Amino acid sequence: MSEYQYYEFVAVDRPLTGRERAELRSLSTRADITATSFVNTYEWGNFKGDPRTLMERYFDAHLYLANWGTRRLMLRLPNHVLDPATVAQYCQGYSASAWTAGKHVIIDLHDEDEDGTDEWDLDGHGLLASMIPVRAGLAAGDLRLLYLAWLRCVQSEEIADDEPEPPVPAGLGTLDAPLTAVAEFLRIDSDLIAAAAAGSAPAAVGEPTSAHLRTWIVGLPARDKDAILTDLITGSDSHLRSRLLRRYREAHPTDMPTPAVARTAGELFATAADLRAERERREAEQRDRERVRRERSAAAARQRHLDTLAVDHPAAWQRVDELIATKKPREYDSAVQLLVDLRDLSERDGDISSFRRRLAELRAVHARKPSLLERLNLAGLDT
Repeated sequence: MSEYQYYEFVAVDRPLTGRERAELRSLSTRADITATSFVNTYEWGNFKGDPRTLMERYFDAHLYLANWGTRRLMLRLPNHVLDPATVAQYCQGYSASAWTAGKHVIIDLHDEDEDGTDEWDLDGHGLLASMIPVRAGLAAGDLRLLYLAWLRCVQSEEIADDEPEPPVPAGLGTLDAPLTAVAEFLRIDSDLIAAAAAGSAPAAVGEPTSAHLRTWIVGLPARDKDAILTDLITGSDSHLRSRLLRRYREAHPTDMPTPAVARTAGELFATAADLRAERERREAEQRDRERVRRERSAAAARQRHLDTLAVDHPAAWQRVDELIATKKPREYDSAVQLLVDLRDLSERDGDISSFRRRLAELRAVHARKPSLLERLNLAGLDT
């Protein structure tokens, strides 16, 4: 297989009509098309459609994956649940951009493999499903995805070093599974995320209780309650719950975390470098400890093996003779390994001269077995 390209589009807020599915079918006869999705994999050729256009007209999420290192994630949300001006604070480069299309704002996130290394063991199926929940989080006011998008621009050096960071959302130090999936998909440096998280307040503990929500709802104007009930019954707002939770949190600013002091992109880079150096130092120390532990364990096991061999030293030499007598290469190898063990035992017990004498006798007896002698020489068993 020379290439791999995976396209997936998902409609979340409303299903596709029959006419829309027919329009999509005209773009690809091979794609799997349902009322909520469009999926196609290419091992040759290219997709004829424009992902931007498809997102503007039909879909709410898109994932693209190619084995030459390109990765792309797009999300669409209604303007009334995600302010385009807020998005613009974070999406400031090629790696993270955004635009408005009608009543929607579309976020476009990219990553290109800087090393240009082809990836052959790829499968895009299931990836988008693991990330889609971040869209509901955005609708409810969780801006961590947008901050990760800004970090992607920082990592790609699309942000000037003296550029201050945008508002830092709470909870960067405790990314949930969907946000972690996005960070891994876009290959955002974990040390850079850790540097940013140092300036992020802890996430708010849980959602508001039923009692808190009941008290808040009682105080809402009647016209707002009427609008909420109408939207609920008609299903005209698929983001109703997220929008109401965001409105509740905005009405209770004392429950919100205190914003962190803004840092610059360059400062974050420097902090990430320090964290990386410290992490690599700890990892190197851990590897050294593991190496020492393994070496000690192996040495102890070796001594136990030699202790067992020492119990019946003559039987070991007899076994060497039996193995050589078979004239089989595999048995030669076993004989040589046993001789190595006998040498090490004699060195440990201070009887190396006796071993060398018996080895010289063995080599003389089997002087016409070049295969055996070669094995003995390679094992350092020469006189």
